[in-house]
Amino acid sequence: MIVTDTHTHLYSDAFDDDRAAMIQRAIDNNVSRFFIPAIDSGYTDSMLQLEQDFPDHVFLMMGLHPTSVKENYKKELAHVEEMLAKRHFYAVGEIGIDLYWDTSTLAIQKDAFKHQIKLAKHYKLPIVIHCRDAFDEIFDVLETEKSDDLFGIFHCFTGTLEQAQKAISYNMKLGIGGVATFKNGKIDQFLNQIDLKHIVLETDSPYLAPKPYRGKRNESAYIIKVLEKLSELYELPQEKIAEVTTQNSKDIFNI
Repeated sequence: MIVTDTHTHLYSDAFDDDRAAMIQRAIDNNVSRFFIPAIDSGYTDSMLQLEQDFPDHVFLMMGLHPTSVKENYKKELAHVEEMLAKRHFYAVGEIGIDLYWDTSTLAIQKDAFKHQIKLAKHYKLPIVIHCRDAFDEIFDVLETEKSDDLFGIFHCFTGTLEQAQKAISYNMKLGIGGVATFKNGKIDQFLNQIDLKHIVLETDSPYLAPKPYRGKRNESAYIIKVLEKLSELYELPQEKIAEVTTQNSKDIFNI
């Protein structure tokens, strides 16, 4: 059984004391493929080092996270462009809109999101979307960019069934993580109505740890708890959930 974590911040300083051991714990639990989202230029060197240390397991993305879209965002976007031109990445992400922390930057967040979607299309790469309190705004942008070469993952999906179907209509897989195990997470109430071909697994570690680790530091090994929950919801063996979701990730990331 091979399990794929399609979204994990393994370079986070939350792992500075035990990064290698934490990654080995995941590998020992059949979680052997880690897709690493970017935040901003301040993390690029750490991401590259992570890839160098674990070349058989780590796959990098490049992008500007919406909470890092500040006054200097055009300089940050130039860094994204420079890196994409320099070497291969597996996705443009994580990108999108976040209105939880700051609504005043909506206009420039939209501009950065659209710009990076165009970069993804240019390089024929998927996008990995971050959405917080911004479903309508995200969908507005996706509608303007809708095309056959727009595809990717709606990371950490926490919306309704209707929003899930809308995301899928834009060629997006749904990134399902610890929220599926939460008592009040709600997505567990309808997830089995979504064909498994539209689902990928993720942790978003060190954030959003699944039960029974909720409130603690998340790590990639805990994706097994998400796998167990989906096995229960879909009434399928864990091995089948792992097989289908890993193949979905391969299709998205062109591996």
